[in-house]
Amino acid sequence: MKFFIDSADIEEIKQANKKGWVDGVTTNPTLIAKNGRDFHQTIKEICKEVSGPVSAEVISTQSEEMFKEGLTLAKLADNVVVKIPLIEEGLIAVKKLAAEGIKTNVTLVFNPLQALLVAKAGGTMVSPFVGRLDDIGQNGMAMVEEIIQIFRNYDFATEVLVASVRGPLHIEQAALMGADIVTVPYKVMQGMTQHPLTDKGLKMFLDDWNKLGKK
Repeated sequence: MKFFIDSADIEEIKQANKKGWVDGVTTNPTLIAKNGRDFHQTIKEICKEVSGPVSAEVISTQSEEMFKEGLTLAKLADNVVVKIPLIEEGLIAVKKLAAEGIKTNVTLVFNPLQALLVAKAGGTMVSPFVGRLDDIGQNGMAMVEEIIQIFRNYDFATEVLVASVRGPLHIEQAALMGADIVTVPYKVMQGMTQHPLTDKGLKMFLDDWNKLGKK
């Protein structure tokens, strides 16, 4: 399973990349706005930092405008993937961009039928949002499991990118289901390394070593 970091913070991306945690990056206007930096310049810098796909989101809601934005974003770097919202106009833009050989990531997906439409439109990736479904009492990972099964039934090439991840359990479940990609905030990535028994074991080894050194 590929790991994408969900961030627009260049330093975070660098740190995660050094640890081998980054196969790609997902961003959105909200993440970039938090850093108060130019959108296009930020995308260019991120694309230089990583070799994998970098999702850059359009802000228009009409298909022709989305298509034009997508063409502009794709010119920023070879590894840009154009992020499109799951609306009817968005699917039109996805199909047009696919015809131009431009990769897309369709976002804000909340049920398997939406994901099926993305695959039929030629989307490169589909991003089901699991945490936001969990927040309203629905089972986000059950949705992901159904999407994976549907895609396998018909051998769709569209990759399942699990988004809106709340913690390590979502990542573990996604891996067990066979999701292609999971996009994760840096803090959640760091949390994956932690376990109290790891800390306890390391302390014991170091204490024993120090005792040996004192003899």
